[in-house]
Amino acid sequence: MSERVVSESIDIAAPPEAVFAILADPRQQSRIDGSGSVRGLLQGPDRLSKGARFGVDMKLFGLPYRIRNTVVEFEEGVRIAWRHFGGHRWRYVLDPVPGGTRVTESFDYSMYPLPQRLLIELAGFPARNRAGIAGTLANLKEAAETAGRTTAS
Repeated sequence: MSERVVSESIDIAAPPEAVFAILADPRQQSRIDGSGSVRGLLQGPDRLSKGARFGVDMKLFGLPYRIRNTVVEFEEGVRIAWRHFGGHRWRYVLDPVPGGTRVTESFDYSMYPLPQRLLIELAGFPARNRAGIAGTLANLKEAAETAGRTTAS
């Protein structure tokens, strides 16, 4: 994997379909966000698909803003990624493992030319996003495993 891709993985005791259902529902973004920057869905479909657009209210460095994302990768139950005007991608890849699903989330800024990459790195986004990814994966694990316990009851 490129050094311009920040990623982490976690194993979740839920089938890929259950995990993917959470990721493909844009209303779940603020629920699972581990960075503290996603505030809520502004607009979008009930379920994401390739080419779908959704907007979210965000907050970074204490400043509120809105961002519009476009789903650029979509393989049902396996992979979903979106990007905004800046071009970098937030990607989730799901792999079945015994007892559940391994989810890898990544922040991919490998497409930027050198000046933009340097700005992203100087601003500390790789480290900040690694921490956010770890938090998001923990929240996703809790959401998916709780949903599985609820439906099994």
